[in-house]
Amino acid sequence: MTAAPGAAPPVRAGVGLALVAALSFSTLGIWGKLAGQVGLDSFNVLAWRFGLVALVLLPLAGRGLTWRQRAPLLGVGLIYALATTCYFGALDRITAGATGLLLYLAPAFVILFAWLAGRRPDAARLGAVALAALGLGLVVGIPGAGDRDPLGLALGAGAGAFYAAYLLASERWLGGVPALASTGHMALVGGLYFAALAAGRGTLHVPGTAAQWGVILGMGVVATLIAVPALYGAVARLGAARASLLGTLEPLFTVLLAFVVLAEPLRPAVLLGGAFILTGAVLAQRRGS
Repeated sequence: MTAAPGAAPPVRAGVGLALVAALSFSTLGIWGKLAGQVGLDSFNVLAWRFGLVALVLLPLAGRGLTWRQRAPLLGVGLIYALATTCYFGALDRITAGATGLLLYLAPAFVILFAWLAGRRPDAARLGAVALAALGLGLVVGIPGAGDRDPLGLALGAGAGAFYAAYLLASERWLGGVPALASTGHMALVGGLYFAALAAGRGTLHVPGTAAQWGVILGMGVVATLIAVPALYGAVARLGAARASLLGTLEPLFTVLLAFVVLAEPLRPAVLLGGAFILTGAVLAQRRGS
């Protein structure tokens, strides 16, 4: 179908949406660190983040779907909640930059999961896994003062694995579903999941200061209401592979934001390891001949 006069071509629009998603998601680590500084437990802030987004979106975009249509949306939301649990668990123990870089082992995990499903990767894709592993070795092997927690590093890698599963599930199950409806159902699962976790450890409460509400609203608006629909829009226009490739800019944005906002150092090992991880992510998106 020909684009309407004055409308951006689908590919151009998809690239723009993918860049918006990457930049918006890159703020998540910064909001997570700021949440700790203003006295918010990570599970409590995530419960409010997702709960408020669900309250906004479901009345607008969640109507008219059957329970059979809703089930995969809720399943994808659970996978995303598990990825987020690992991500914020890592943030509690290592730097925001290192956490973002470890999250973007996701393209390598996509290759490994496809291999386990019987789709043998070509040499380029195996090279992508090797580069990602080398990058992880550099990030883990030469840790700075803020990156010496083995559990934090493992949680960061776990976030990458679950995020890969989330991308694969989204591509398979969410085709044709409006982006806002998908986001609303994901947020509903996330809100209930993290509210239960926060209640379980006694940290679920109503935020009491403007700074706390500012973090929650920033995380909800920028890293959820903007980021998630933009990601779905990019996948719809570019396909999951190309959108994921552009999404690997996120850890670079995170490192730069952590340097500017949190004064985290730009260590050579993290930058070099990040370069290998990102190169592996690019190779992971190449189609076999």
